Amino acid sequence: MSTYVFPARTTTAEIELGALLQPKFDADGLIPCITCDHETNEVLMFAFMNAESLAHTLRTGKATYWSRSRKKLWVKGEESGNAQLVKEILTDCDQDVIQLRVENVGGAACHNGYKSCFYRRLAPGAKADDAASLKLEFTSRRVFDPATVYKKK
Repeated sequence: MSTYVFPARTTTAEIELGALLQPKFDADGLIPCITCDHETNEVLMFAFMNAESLAHTLRTGKATYWSRSRKKLWVKGEESGNAQLVKEILTDCDQDVIQLRVENVGGAACHNGYKSCFYRRLAPGAKADDAASLKLEFTSRRVFDPATVYKKK
């Protein structure tokens, strides 16, 4: 049970049009979070938050997520130095998604060294029934080399 308590969800009208944050965490206690550059609106990454990481983000102003693979809080940039300083926190109409608008300190959001985690696009001519046609094209260059930033522990 989380010790970080956000307001209980009330009526649809209050959730959708009211002035109180009432986030909807899923059965696993998670809420999707889309993180964008506060100046360009470029989508930098997608991750999950739980009540603790959302509270930590509010308290510190540093983007903090829940790592499902590591089962722990993940303060963006704690290892790489590529931190995300929160400028705004938004929620969608039914408060089941969070959007962070951040200053992307260090210039990279992706652990693979790119500014955004969305650094590839599906090439033209892709067909759902032709696996060989599902080619990805790179849309940007690396900001840093992950092998020099992330040291094996």
